[in-house]
Amino acid sequence: MKVLIVEDEKTLAYEMETFLKKAFYLCDLAHTVAQGLEKIEINSYDFILLDLGLPDGDGLTLLPKAKKHNPEAAYIILTARGNLEDRITGLDLGADDYLAKPFSLLELQSRMQAIARRKFNVKEEALPLGEFSLDLQKRFIHFKEQQIELSRKEFDVLSYLFLHKNRVLTRMQLSEHIWGTFADDDYDSNYIDAHIKNIRKKLNIWAPTEWLETVRGVGYRIKK
Repeated sequence: MKVLIVEDEKTLAYEMETFLKKAFYLCDLAHTVAQGLEKIEINSYDFILLDLGLPDGDGLTLLPKAKKHNPEAAYIILTARGNLEDRITGLDLGADDYLAKPFSLLELQSRMQAIARRKFNVKEEALPLGEFSLDLQKRFIHFKEQQIELSRKEFDVLSYLFLHKNRVLTRMQLSEHIWGTFADDDYDSNYIDAHIKNIRKKLNIWAPTEWLETVRGVGYRIKK
């Protein structure tokens, strides 16, 4: 999933980025309200981690603007303030959770996983996908007792489609969430087509994959 970290304490921001990248999140950084708003207006995110005490303003002023551009994102407020009023205000403005500094990075990850389970209605570790089962935490896909080897990017594509099942995702949307901001000169939507082809080839050995649908001229979706 793609995460925007809006945090002016650069050491903490880089620590969160490093930790979350190891957990297979894609991360962007912003250190001011202005930088955060610029990234939010250009990109879509699954999580926005928002500090309140930013050098050019209060993070709470960014929250309603962020929700306008990223209404489906989950928002976690990060702050050293112990003020109950700030917490209530943030939640009233649409934040999903509130984490007081200092906090454990493992606690941050746990809060994010809990929000993702609620957001995507994921209640079990092994999730049915046709005749297969998908384990999002351990990053495995199984057919009965057989573990099937997918590359990291192949699993990222498949799991992201699964979390948005029954919704058509464009090649551009998939590319952005798998590789990050795709404004690079070497962006090529054929990368997604190649990964889908490889996924089908590996899974079709075991069982049909009619649930993985190509929507001609648009992208792909998982039908459930």
